[in-house]
Amino acid sequence: MKLSKRFPLNALRVFEAAARLGSFTRAGDELGMTQTAVSYQIKLLEETVGEPLFLRRPRQIELTETGEQLAPKVAEAFAMLQDAMASISGDAETTLHIHSTPTFASQWLARHLGTFQLKHPNVAVRLSSSESIIDFGRVPSDIAIRAGRGSWPGLRAHLLMKMNFTPMLSPTLAATIGGVHEPADLLKLRIIDAGDPWWVQWFGDAGVPDPGLQGRPRSRLGAQSFEAAAAIAGQGVAVLTPEFYTDEVAAGRLVQPFDILSTDGVDYWIVYPENRRHTPRIRAFRDWILAEFGQPLT
Repeated sequence: MKLSKRFPLNALRVFEAAARLGSFTRAGDELGMTQTAVSYQIKLLEETVGEPLFLRRPRQIELTETGEQLAPKVAEAFAMLQDAMASISGDAETTLHIHSTPTFASQWLARHLGTFQLKHPNVAVRLSSSESIIDFGRVPSDIAIRAGRGSWPGLRAHLLMKMNFTPMLSPTLAATIGGVHEPADLLKLRIIDAGDPWWVQWFGDAGVPDPGLQGRPRSRLGAQSFEAAAAIAGQGVAVLTPEFYTDEVAAGRLVQPFDILSTDGVDYWIVYPENRRHTPRIRAFRDWILAEFGQPLT
């Protein structure tokens, strides 16, 4: 793949939008162009490159192998241009888009982001959360906090914290059965989301290989933070990551009856596109959050 010396910059901008959005129509909407104009710019770029960049299918486009190679490099180039223009134009503020799981967002990020913003007052933070794994090519985001095993193609990943889990409940609920003294005592109480595989693993690690959870309600509250709220309200026992609830334990709203911690190999990671690793706001947040967790930059 070889570009001429006078490659069409506007065509590259159109290509970046179409590749990111997966649609000529949506690229046109974003750029204020007609679909015909988008198609013309893509064709112009393909003629410059000398190869097709998209496979045209009915109501669908798909990047060719050459397009896949070009897209991240073009996206990185435009991101660098945007950052450069912001700096030389005296733009005092840049926005960092962070996507996080709901529990990490509510139990850690929301409590610590102020520290980051004190150190970087020119960076405005926009935080969104959901359990879904976003596609950086389609969703505007600089950084994501993900639960997983640390391997996502095209993304740089750094470990933040181990996701250990153990049962937690309100002391008032524990008192209704005279206290929780051994793991089997938990089975005398309502188990919040008995269908969560964490329960089977934790009981096995605690020496209760067959806790008999099959007949219990398998309601899903959607996020660990919601299950914690239900546990604090005395509605049952939740299996939680205790590092997130040290304040609740200190305030007497939750207790962790056992020191037995389990893990399934899924941990929390900070991730961002490999081709944007040099973006100043991404580097600033990455360095800050790794330092907060005492993790090295690898």
